[in-house]
Amino acid sequence: MVEIRSIGVVGAGQMGAGIAHVCALAGFEVGLHDVSRERIEAGLATVNGNLSRQVGSKKITEEQRDEALKRIRPVVDMDGFSDTDLVIEAATENETVKRKILTQLCPSLKPSAMVGTNTSSISITRLAASTDRPERFIGIHFMNPVPVMQLVELVRGIATEDETFDAAKVFVAKLGKTIAVSEDFPAFMVNRILLPMINEAIYTLYEGVGSVDAIDTAMKLGANHPMGPLQLADFIGLDTCLSIMQVLHDGLADSKYRPCPLLVKYVEAGWLGRKTQRGFYDYRGATPVPTR
Repeated sequence: MVEIRSIGVVGAGQMGAGIAHVCALAGFEVGLHDVSRERIEAGLATVNGNLSRQVGSKKITEEQRDEALKRIRPVVDMDGFSDTDLVIEAATENETVKRKILTQLCPSLKPSAMVGTNTSSISITRLAASTDRPERFIGIHFMNPVPVMQLVELVRGIATEDETFDAAKVFVAKLGKTIAVSEDFPAFMVNRILLPMINEAIYTLYEGVGSVDAIDTAMKLGANHPMGPLQLADFIGLDTCLSIMQVLHDGLADSKYRPCPLLVKYVEAGWLGRKTQRGFYDYRGATPVPTR
């Protein structure tokens, strides 16, 4: 089994920065790449801020933070991953974008390198087919926010070899995360259960059964959820929620996965949740206010 010592992360957004954070803190050398130097710097700033919060809450020491930051290097082009043991794609949840990245990435990698994807819904088998190493390709789906959430879904494609699967399990264990193994079906386990619940909450709003505040309060106090489903949708990003529902609807051809028209409308308006300051709540003031 190949020993994984160095990690590459393609995509320096919320998920990519979180993956770089936990890998560096666990002692791995990390290369962080995105389409521009500015995006890489923004990702590094996110890592620094989140590590500093962990110092403030006494989860880690200042020395651990400084050591972790030293382990992360900016990678401006794919050739910077030429000696990396495992590269994880963490781009936007769009299959065309992911396939393009994987096609560009593979020629720069050494033959023994593994490739992972952080996709939350797209077929691992299909993504693996766009690489030159489907047997060394695997789904490594971290939960958001990565530094806080304990679970990682591991998903094998039809061609993923045992050696790749075993190496991924060892890697995730070194991060201190818990593994749940999923078969390669649309949205895997967590999002196959979670996203239809969120979509149903949006239908409940769309049909006038309850207001944003009533629905979220009902689920927090009635089902003991730490966050209401509409608040959670804003946190995930409404565009990501819609993408996952579309993958479920297309992949399983069941009408129960039809995305709510109200979700589609919000995405068309560019109201994507927290990242755009408006979704089911308006975040532009001191306190979030329901938009419906």
